[in-house]
Amino acid sequence: MVCGCMLQLQTMQAQVQLDSVTVFSYIHAKTGLPEELGTYLHSGKKTELIQLGYLNADLSSKNGRQVFAKVPGVFVYDMDGAGNQVNIATRGLDPHRGWEFNMRKNGVMINSDMYGYPASHYSMPFESIERIELVRGTGSLQYGAQFGGMLNYITKRADSTGKFGFENITTTGSYNLFSSYNAVSGTFGKFRYYAYHQQKSRDGYRREEHTSSAAQQVALEYAPNSHFSVQLEWSRSAYTYKIPGALNDSLFAADPRQATRTRNYFNPDIHVPAITIHWQINADTRLQLTSSAVLGKRNSVMFDKPTNVMDTINTATMQYNNRQVDIDRFNSYTTELRLLQHYRTGKHEHTLAAGVQYMNNDLHRTQQGKGTTGADFDLSLVSPVWGRDLHFKTSNMALFAENRFALLKGLTVTAGARIETGRTDMSGVINYYPANKIPLSIQHRFPLLGAGIQYKISEQLQLYGGWSQSYRPMIFKDLVPASLYEQVDPDIKDAHGYNAEMGFKGSWRMLKWDITAFVLREDHRFGTLAQTDAANNLITYRTNIGNSLSKGLEMLIEANWQLRSRTVLSLFTSTSFMQARYLDAMVKSGNGNINVRGNKVESAPDFTSRNGVTLRTASLSVSLLHSYVSSTFADALNTVTPSPATGAVGLVPAYGLLDLNGSVRISKNLSLKINLNNLMNKQYFTKRPLFYPGPGIWPSEGRNWSASVVIRL
Repeated sequence: MVCGCMLQLQTMQAQVQLDSVTVFSYIHAKTGLPEELGTYLHSGKKTELIQLGYLNADLSSKNGRQVFAKVPGVFVYDMDGAGNQVNIATRGLDPHRGWEFNMRKNGVMINSDMYGYPASHYSMPFESIERIELVRGTGSLQYGAQFGGMLNYITKRADSTGKFGFENITTTGSYNLFSSYNAVSGTFGKFRYYAYHQQKSRDGYRREEHTSSAAQQVALEYAPNSHFSVQLEWSRSAYTYKIPGALNDSLFAADPRQATRTRNYFNPDIHVPAITIHWQINADTRLQLTSSAVLGKRNSVMFDKPTNVMDTINTATMQYNNRQVDIDRFNSYTTELRLLQHYRTGKHEHTLAAGVQYMNNDLHRTQQGKGTTGADFDLSLVSPVWGRDLHFKTSNMALFAENRFALLKGLTVTAGARIETGRTDMSGVINYYPANKIPLSIQHRFPLLGAGIQYKISEQLQLYGGWSQSYRPMIFKDLVPASLYEQVDPDIKDAHGYNAEMGFKGSWRMLKWDITAFVLREDHRFGTLAQTDAANNLITYRTNIGNSLSKGLEMLIEANWQLRSRTVLSLFTSTSFMQARYLDAMVKSGNGNINVRGNKVESAPDFTSRNGVTLRTASLSVSLLHSYVSSTFADALNTVTPSPATGAVGLVPAYGLLDLNGSVRISKNLSLKINLNNLMNKQYFTKRPLFYPGPGIWPSEGRNWSASVVIRL
């Protein structure tokens, strides 16, 4: 960062003005969160802080491997290049729309329904984000019970220097990309405001692919004094994605850009209203009350058949076949009251973080509606009857407390607990299933415990570690039978387990590092078994199939050299070694079951490494990033040879990618950013999904580019 200083020496007799002195220095972004932030404690936990203003990354497309490059072990599922969703995971968890995380924006929950469909369909533009906070699974007591931990997006705040500020970011690029982000902000006395609108359109790397999206936010803040503030916020995101369809291996080898579908669409439209009250009661007591909702729909209309079933004209009707319409309606409400209290015993100051969280959700799922034979985005039905019409209602209360005890100089110990108690009721109609088997009630009752330790060897060196229990509730997908020949175990249980980690971080001269060893155990994982019913018919039985264990090492090492007064060279490696294996599990294979003890967990690479170099001057910054991900499997059976028909199972090959990103500051108000992604035009894919958007291969993007003009007034 460049600072200009004008020094003046004044006396009562005369004024002497010195020449201006320009001082060049560089502040490198912190990689972790402070021990205490707002009403949260982070002592003894592995945390990461991503400050987007420091990044040379493709923000318009939310390029995950670039944005999360310095978070070791992040698995990025590249499903489309438009950045419709962020699909990431850590430590062997499932990356589908980040649903293994407690997802937040400005501390407000944005998971669509934590108990019915925990994916985050809300999709904010990254141009609006100032920083991303990530607390690994040992923070689950304070945020929620998710194995992945907490992922919190912090938006830009109002301009505090004037009544009106304006920002425009216009981006163009490959495949007819055009994005316009416009924000206004300012301060009027005790009031602040920040509002943005983004509009974006883009064709895809693959033929027949297109995205059209829009996002808005209005945030109003009233702070009568420095101790009290109220913030009202409303956010919305909506996009329509024309889905090109999955490929099998032979289709991918022939042409990864081809499409197998021309009439499939996906359209989430999500609103997130929230009110947050901050109150610094006194020097030792801080209170925060947040009440929010996730409201909206997840819509899709698709010809929902396997890859090898082509979507062609029906010769009997001379029209296309009818498509399937699915609509989820989200009504998720969360209220959270948090307290941070400092207190002393003798010479030591301790800190208590405690609170209560109440969630009340109603997910109304209507599926398997008979849609039109048309080719446009049309959710209308030709028959008013849904194949599935279900309500999934959850009421859940959580009490939590975590205390940091200062024992010796530099040594702190934390201990905490979270008590989850709630109930989910499923009701409704599945037209192919007996009505008396639909009502289902599930109790969620978990006492979760955790502990951590932190020792500051010096201001530059720190040891930390912790252990915390987590659980993952059964969601709609785990409980709804796909056909009459599927049954759900009436005694199916929520999955549960723990995170444990021990780390060493610090800095020395030009080096800084954070090295962590971790273990994540998940018991009672969900899956299917082959069984027979009372009439000796073969059925698929949805139940808990067994346990898994992920263990490994995560390393972030970075070096910075000041080459000249205005030039800094930075090198980093963000690398993870992991073994994610089944300990004891049985899974369905054909008409029987196979023990998969020792097999790899799906989409969990043994080795992930992102390595980069950045050259930064006062006005120019250029970054080169190499990303490598080792091979993974698509199923628990660790099938190597792909299924020839659909490509839904089989090995996912290792891949390496090279990205070049840069920015130049032209003036105080104008800058330019350029991104060249996948320079070597690698043809690759990251996952073989078994459900949405369809089983098979979803090719990731080849070489592409984007350029952004940034205007700030």
